[in-house]
Amino acid sequence: MNKLYEANRYVTEHSVSREELPTFHVAPLIGWMNDPNGFSVYNGKIHLFYQCHPYSKVWGPMHWAHTVTEDFIKWKNMPVALAPDREYDEAGCFSGTGLDTENGHLLVYTGVMEKEENGLKKTYQNQCVAIGDGTDYRKADNNPVITGDMMPTGFSREDFRDPKIWREEDGYYLLAGNKTDEGIPQVVLFHSDNLEDWQYVSVLAKDLDGKLGTMWECPDFFSLNGEYGLLISPQNMMAGNEFHNGNNVAFLSGKYDKKRHIFQYDKAISVDEGLDFYAPQTLEMPDGRRIMIGWMQSWDSNIRPENQKWSGMMSLPRELQIIDGKLIQSPVKEMENYYADTVNYTNQEIAGECQLSRIGGRTVDMTIEILSGEFREFCIQFAANEKYRTFITYDKIKNTLEFDRTYSGMVRDTISSRRVAIKAPKESLKLRFVLDKYSAEIFVNDGEQVLSSTFYTPMDAEEIHFGCDGVVVTNIEKHAIAVD
Repeated sequence: MNKLYEANRYVTEHSVSREELPTFHVAPLIGWMNDPNGFSVYNGKIHLFYQCHPYSKVWGPMHWAHTVTEDFIKWKNMPVALAPDREYDEAGCFSGTGLDTENGHLLVYTGVMEKEENGLKKTYQNQCVAIGDGTDYRKADNNPVITGDMMPTGFSREDFRDPKIWREEDGYYLLAGNKTDEGIPQVVLFHSDNLEDWQYVSVLAKDLDGKLGTMWECPDFFSLNGEYGLLISPQNMMAGNEFHNGNNVAFLSGKYDKKRHIFQYDKAISVDEGLDFYAPQTLEMPDGRRIMIGWMQSWDSNIRPENQKWSGMMSLPRELQIIDGKLIQSPVKEMENYYADTVNYTNQEIAGECQLSRIGGRTVDMTIEILSGEFREFCIQFAANEKYRTFITYDKIKNTLEFDRTYSGMVRDTISSRRVAIKAPKESLKLRFVLDKYSAEIFVNDGEQVLSSTFYTPMDAEEIHFGCDGVVVTNIEKHAIAVD
């Protein structure tokens, strides 16, 4: 049976109800989700594809699911776009990107195939394309268009994936994650005049000191405000001052030599310091905004309830700025169109634990600004009732922020908390919380830092509590998010 047809039939027959899913975050209708793919504008709509395995709640042979939006908040599900149904992608249609072209909506993805050679199974990753009209997509007859054989000797054929494509005045460029046979992570650059014939150009960037993992996944290269930046998702990192153990997302800032096509970075910054954020991708909107979206789940601490039929969600799309080499993130402005039940508290004094009238709920955009006070710890609890709570605690003395979901309803001994240093001075703290049923995205000091994490607390826990071991004076602004 046609694998694409079968995938779409399965999704149609087994989809969960809309009420079971997040309200304004993208989540799969059934089965597994991971990396965002093909994030692009085509025919006046914003298209988002994502890695999915519809038949299971765990990772499996990768398909491309598809959803569209006009405002980043209300999403419409489309048919599954790609299924692993060719020899060159039979082991999976891995991550990639999309581009509006004169011939239609172009998708570029990694096709994975496995071969037995000398009694051993070998994996090959190559770059493939499909073209479509925004609904239906057809794989090119000449796939794969880029193979590992085009790269210099000593570059891995097994780890060569996640193409990012863009257009410049002299043609098309494609960036992909890779590593050397010696295990040095890098990103490699290709060029084409016609989207069919590709040539290897350069190693755009590589790990300079051995501290950024073992493989750079999902690269994204762009400029903002006259500054260049490279997004990478390194695997298998050891914790340091900036990064946690495991899989991270790093923003590399530096100088781009356009003639040699080499990006020399001078610093690596953590993009999201929460428990659940990986493999982000960006697009440039017609109005010039650079928007980023990421997979809001961790490979190592998936806390999905056993009876839940879907797994994974996307982050809220975020507007990006690069200011003095720092990546600044803010929720998309379109969310303001869905504000309801707005309430403000000015110079609100909090001592001990309390609740404030009309502040609660599980779909909320709330900003808390600390003005002054004598205290050590200030705490906000959300998704709370007598049994459950998730909270974030500000330690004024240590100038740290700790997220903790230990009491959110988890039943497995997995990662439940993370403490991060606040990079701004102690005198300044503004926290913006975006809650959507099962997730919290916390923007610190106007997006200088972000923490994204999931929790799967029963929906009847919807209280928000404030607590302080002394006295703190705050400004609080809360909006409910109402999406039809």
